[in-house]
Amino acid sequence: MRPPVVVGVDGSPSSLDAVAVAAREARLRGCGLKIVHAYFLPAVYASLGLWSTGSAGEVLREAAGRLVVEAVEHARSVAPDVEVGDSVVAGGPLTVLEAQSRTAALVVGSRGLGGFAGLMLGSTAVHLAAHGRCPVLVVRDRPEGTGPVLLGVDGSPAAEAAVEFAFAEAALRGTGIVALHAWTPWTVPVPPPPDPSEPYALAPGMLADGERRLLAEAVAGRQERYPEVAVEHTVVRGGAREALIGASARAGLLVVGARGRGGFTGLLLGSVSQAVLHHVHCPVAVVRGSGDRP
Repeated sequence: MRPPVVVGVDGSPSSLDAVAVAAREARLRGCGLKIVHAYFLPAVYASLGLWSTGSAGEVLREAAGRLVVEAVEHARSVAPDVEVGDSVVAGGPLTVLEAQSRTAALVVGSRGLGGFAGLMLGSTAVHLAAHGRCPVLVVRDRPEGTGPVLLGVDGSPAAEAAVEFAFAEAALRGTGIVALHAWTPWTVPVPPPPDPSEPYALAPGMLADGERRLLAEAVAGRQERYPEVAVEHTVVRGGAREALIGASARAGLLVVGARGRGGFTGLLLGSVSQAVLHHVHCPVAVVRGSGDRP
């Protein structure tokens, strides 16, 4: 059996948006959909004698069951041909969904009730993007994204998995890819001169030419495997965060790696990935490379 698409729900309107996106993703992949809800037993209330542990657990399980039934019905209304399963688990949503990601093709999440006023994204989605064992798709304020797949490219080995995911996703959606690479003179290493006595200097335009080659090489070979996917190469001189956030307004999905060539050892989610998770205008998929996984 194919691994399912997993979506976490918490009863919020944004989590129902995520259910709809997950149902469509499952239909595209020809796999099942698994709807998961995690809940905490209110240990503090029980310790204060406000509820007994048994009654608290029963109340929470009943409430969880109702919201999962609603989510299942919503998924079936979106994709009636997709097999839908559900699971209600006692535990923290971070731990539960991370465990689910070990056997999933894709985990879909949203801001949900975990978001605080003033924050653009809840902690559960950010945690999953950093720790999930499969690609994580985070649904933003515009769940019905239309347009091409926007791929953030930095040429790092860690981003190879993101490039592959973007091409596969574009093929499933029947759309093209905008491969975007942003650079500044501060992010491009300058090679040493042939003669050590010469200054570090490059001819005008050489940095830009090198960055265009980097982008072409990063997507080379995939177009042979996905001939139906048209690719637009976009090289921008400027910050990656600003360029991706701006371009996301015209995209149906943004795909980025978890950590690029600017990532530091020990960090599971780079600054660019974190920024786009909080501010992009379309759903965003974070794909971790094999070297990023614990």
